[in-house]
Amino acid sequence: MTTHKIITIGRQFGSGGHEIGNLLATRLDIPLYDNNLVRMVAKKLDIREETAQAVDETMINNFLSGYILAPMEESSKLPDADVIQPLNEQVHEMQTEIIRKFADRGSCVIVGRCADYVLKDYNCINVFICADRQERINRIAKRYGMSERKAADKIRKIDRERKYYYESHTGREWGSTDTYPIVLNASRLGIEKTVDVLEMIYKA
Repeated sequence: MTTHKIITIGRQFGSGGHEIGNLLATRLDIPLYDNNLVRMVAKKLDIREETAQAVDETMINNFLSGYILAPMEESSKLPDADVIQPLNEQVHEMQTEIIRKFADRGSCVIVGRCADYVLKDYNCINVFICADRQERINRIAKRYGMSERKAADKIRKIDRERKYYYESHTGREWGSTDTYPIVLNASRLGIEKTVDVLEMIYKA
């Protein structure tokens, strides 16, 4: 058990969870681990970052990117699927290893990646960030330059993938108040006040 505090943030897609984590880490002057975990995993597994990103927080594999073949090299022959571990599982296991390493090192903010479960034996503040549907649609439409309809479809898809990924690896319900002691609606509080609340909890 560590004495320093770690904040883990689960989040709905488009809720502002990354922004909240980033602002909170800046205020507290502690590291943030989010998408940078994907880059670390790609380097450790010697695969392209785009490949690691494609299976990050998802259980979905496809024929070409679902299995590690010959990292960073061309391969004309596919190995037998029954002896090759799915890439998404390799990414998950490597992320788990890296997350524990950083948690041992000191206080930090970790977004997603089942961090609350991975660090269940650590001194953690576990929070889930949600937001109103229309606000999420507006944020994603603006971020990706797409229509509201496409943004809504993207939100449904990614939330579904995150839910399945989380529940498959933890046996817990994603986004549930039974799973997360703290659930905050960023639409009702606003980004800054959500950060205020988490900063207060961290310093209490």
